[in-house]
Amino acid sequence: MRNDLTAARLRELLHYDPETGVFTRVTSNPATNGRPVGWLDGKGHRYLRVGGVIYAAHRLAWLFSYGEWPRDVIDHVNGEKDDNRLPNLRDVDMYINMQNIRRARIDSSTGILGVSQYKKRFRADIKVNGKRKYLGNFITPELAHAAYVAAKRLYHPGCTI
Repeated sequence: MRNDLTAARLRELLHYDPETGVFTRVTSNPATNGRPVGWLDGKGHRYLRVGGVIYAAHRLAWLFSYGEWPRDVIDHVNGEKDDNRLPNLRDVDMYINMQNIRRARIDSSTGILGVSQYKKRFRADIKVNGKRKYLGNFITPELAHAAYVAAKRLYHPGCTI
């Protein structure tokens, strides 16, 4: 990703509203001035084209607001990839970002975060420092998920659930 775009140049071309997370055009043409810009990719992130280069909107929001590119990755605190309001964005390393997962993977057997089916029961486990930690087998998926969430809050400082 190119980071040669400056905050000053970005502010000449676009306006960012930190309360809504929306970027709009800044032009002298009344027909296009103030129009929202960008598109969603297949994973739900918003992208913008600035000076012929494609950028992630959440990274541009950081640049626009703080005058510098984020050091690491931008995490969406509430897990909504298109919610680019400034209070929802934080500059964190990939390890913390991965701890903020809020939904089960698409290939999950149960569709519930931290829960898998084991025989006729539901198993909960969590990764801590790269190692899987067994949390127990439970009668219901809800009990297993509750155990996972409690462990996540304890072991994952990046967790926001």
